[in-house]
Amino acid sequence: MTQTGVTQTSVTHSGNAPADAERRRLAQADAGTHAWREWGPYVAERAWGSVREDYSDNGDAWASFPFDQAVSRCYRWNEDGLMAWSDAKQLVCLGVALWNGIDPILKERAFGLSNQQGNHGEDVKEYFWYVDNTPTHSFQRTRYAYPLSAFPYQDLVAGNASRDRTQPEYELIDTGVFAGDEYAMVTCDWAKAGPRDICLSITVQNRSDHAATVHVLPTLWFRNTWSWGPSETVRPRLFAQDGMVRGHHPGLGELTMVSAADGAAAPSLLFCENETNVRKLYGAGDGATFGGAPATRFPKDGINDRVVTGADTVNPELHGTKAAMHHVLDIPAGESRTVTVRLTGDDQPGDLAELPALLHRRSTESDAFWRSVFAGVVDDAQAHIGRQALAGLLTSKQYYPYDVRTWLAGDPAQPPPAPGHATGRNSHWRTLVADDLILMPDPWEYPWFASWDLALQCVALAAVDPELAKSQLLLLLHEWYQHPNGQIPAYEWNFSDVNPPVQAWAALQIFRIDGERDQVFLERVMHKLLINFTWWVNREDPEGNNLFEGGFLGLDNIGPFDRSALLPGGAVLEQSDGTAWMAMYCLDLLNIAIALSRDDHTYDDLATKFLEHFCLIADAANDLGLWDDEDGFYYDLIRRPDGSTQRVPVRSLVGLIPILAVSRISEQVAQAMPGLADRLAWLLKERPESAEAIHFDRAEQPGLLALCDPDRLPAVLRIMLDTSEFLSPFGIRSLSAVHREHPAGIDIGGTHYSVDYEPAESRSGMFGGNSNWRGPIWFPINVLLISALRRYGEQVVETVAVELPTGSGRILSLGQVADELSDRLIGLFLPGDNGIRPCQAGLPWQQDVMFNEYFDAETGFGLGASHQTGWTALVATLILRRLD
Repeated sequence: MTQTGVTQTSVTHSGNAPADAERRRLAQADAGTHAWREWGPYVAERAWGSVREDYSDNGDAWASFPFDQAVSRCYRWNEDGLMAWSDAKQLVCLGVALWNGIDPILKERAFGLSNQQGNHGEDVKEYFWYVDNTPTHSFQRTRYAYPLSAFPYQDLVAGNASRDRTQPEYELIDTGVFAGDEYAMVTCDWAKAGPRDICLSITVQNRSDHAATVHVLPTLWFRNTWSWGPSETVRPRLFAQDGMVRGHHPGLGELTMVSAADGAAAPSLLFCENETNVRKLYGAGDGATFGGAPATRFPKDGINDRVVTGADTVNPELHGTKAAMHHVLDIPAGESRTVTVRLTGDDQPGDLAELPALLHRRSTESDAFWRSVFAGVVDDAQAHIGRQALAGLLTSKQYYPYDVRTWLAGDPAQPPPAPGHATGRNSHWRTLVADDLILMPDPWEYPWFASWDLALQCVALAAVDPELAKSQLLLLLHEWYQHPNGQIPAYEWNFSDVNPPVQAWAALQIFRIDGERDQVFLERVMHKLLINFTWWVNREDPEGNNLFEGGFLGLDNIGPFDRSALLPGGAVLEQSDGTAWMAMYCLDLLNIAIALSRDDHTYDDLATKFLEHFCLIADAANDLGLWDDEDGFYYDLIRRPDGSTQRVPVRSLVGLIPILAVSRISEQVAQAMPGLADRLAWLLKERPESAEAIHFDRAEQPGLLALCDPDRLPAVLRIMLDTSEFLSPFGIRSLSAVHREHPAGIDIGGTHYSVDYEPAESRSGMFGGNSNWRGPIWFPINVLLISALRRYGEQVVETVAVELPTGSGRILSLGQVADELSDRLIGLFLPGDNGIRPCQAGLPWQQDVMFNEYFDAETGFGLGASHQTGWTALVATLILRRLD
């Protein structure tokens, strides 16, 4: 297969447009004078197999709405599509459908396996890249590799079914479908001529050595809001007029779409309804109803069936709620053909002749914008990685609707849900009503928000769109998301699960990246996090000893047993990571209170409260059994009802997370807050046993607050920076490699549990098919460790220096250690001397970068979700050196 090389989308070349063109649009959007954010890539890559579409009795979302039904079944809550856009409320969508003349269905959405089908869980089985995007989506570029031979749907299902957890996933490239370059590279360039004037260029490059015919169908459709109940009865319309698609929507007004292709005839116009094919899916006969109305003769799959089989399934009267402009492109070997589309938000057609110049201008403006973002980055290869990471993050923004009360009760015009539905998943979250644009962790695998993912995403986003970063971080703290008891919803599959409380850390990072000027933002965050902090203390420390539980806390099966499950005999798992997260939470809230006290000294008391609470937690962590003096490491602790304890002898991230709970108090802060300084002095004199986490700087002033004492830190770092333990060429492993030869075992209640090191996909199904935190490189904790080491290094630079790697004799300061760990993470994406990036070795496409969920600790190969430009977009923050 042809190697495409690693030529990069430049961020340093000169352009005609000033860098402030995009910044001007961004300022207009923030001020509300121009609706530049009204349209964008807000359509999910996958809506089937999601919780919101599942009305079953058993909560099996994958079986409730499988991929095979997506072509024919109408979605209730949101839409999906291939490289698709929509307005901010997803009332109307514009996407791309493709057909190679062979496949049994149009390519309208990316194919992938459900959790049960994949040998390592759900997994998209296509190759596409988010190449470029700007904060206002004034320009976006996406690429998709489309096979010209039959897409191997059944082969992928059968191939993965034949493999067990000990084997790698069976990927699309393994099927041989790309052999001989038998594919077309489809590039979609989106540009905005105005807030409601959307331009699209679809370039199809035939990479094969023979002529090929590719059908390209720009498709416009309305999200179905009319079939679900008596109050949602207004039906918008699309219709043909003078070779155009015209439309009207009560919420958007008039729409006009025009399209043309170079070297091809005018497109055919095809219309159907965005409604379920009840005859096909449910065997209904004449007189069947959908939404209380007669089932349409031209359902959702009407355009598909007409193109693929020639069936009489499109409306001959040329109107409906879904329309496509059908282009047939005959493309010689190695050549390209382009389809242009323009969608205007009025009754006047846009001029297609203007598109090439407009696209060039917006592309040049994008180059200039990104050049300004990475102005201080001298390495073009790193700037390219950072640009694509943030572009992918911007492309992950999706419209997310979910009214839990309505979903649990069922829709008025539909059959009632199965009896168990109303008391099943998320039934305790009836107050949650989502109707927003939200950054998703991965647009295909995780097309729903996750609270701590979102907080980490916002830190990366702050480099280019701080106002959106702030609003996104605040979003889940609104009353219609946050539970009345104070809990922040975790993620769609289980809002009641517990994610690490990183929102306060993220708020501080965003505040500092934004120039430490938005006190109102910090104040709003503080007020809502106070409620959440109280929930944590009441819910996750039931014994009141300042050692916290919390369950898996995002670390899946990193331990020998399910940390979210009850232990035999009434034993309690007191968690090193749960306790450290709470200590870190205290310090971050302390720092927010300090920042707010500059203008309002009523926050002085809160600063004192969180200082004292931090000391109590740190004292418990260090004195009640989590710290092992002999090993120089932190472990989880099992406490039995009789008071006896047992350590969980696993060296994993849970023993490194205590490093994260570190902060500093400058002399200037102490002077500006006399109440805090007085309380510090009182603690040191009257409660010295509770003040062991307060450490002194070189001037013998209290300066460092740290759960892990600077005297203990070298012992932990000796293990962390040992190549036979945690240190890999690409960062810090999730589990020590020592467990490869020496699995960790523990007996509880007569049952033996064990865990061994696995550098890539986990062989355990403890948390379902995609349970994967045994040993890979995982961006969130790596980035937080780097941030913590920088804070330690600023305070104890003369007293703590360590070997990296352990045993090498190479002595570095803590700041230098942070820099090298950062470089190792960035190295996951950098092309080597052979032009191959470790994260996507084995793929012929190296020009554009994928940002996976986690990475093989030994090879750096990307694993899990392939477009996790959620937390993995933090690589841009490392490149920009923006972490505090």
